[in-house]
Amino acid sequence: MGEEQLQAVMGLIVNAGNAKSDAMEAIHAAKEGNFALADEKIKIAEQSLVEAHHSQTGLLQEEARGNSMEINLLTIHSQDHLMTSITFNDLAKEIIEVYKKLAD
Repeated sequence: MGEEQLQAVMGLIVNAGNAKSDAMEAIHAAKEGNFALADEKIKIAEQSLVEAHHSQTGLLQEEARGNSMEINLLTIHSQDHLMTSITFNDLAKEIIEVYKKLAD
């Protein structure tokens, strides 16, 4: 795996991990009734997911150009991390909405 591909894979892992952590913090903030912080943390999580998608898009564009990358455990982990974070972020938004309704 080349340096550029490694950077993209690591970008996926780091940004997806940050998104998941911020989404978890958003849930905790909502649980405490701090909905402003929860909303802020979700926005930050979404920004991290956008950055992760940029990394993924770069990898896909290289593949489309015929520059195949080596598929190894690290690349699989990066994709798994991204998909898990997207799902977790979606679920966090729903949980926050439930906390908001309970607070009313």
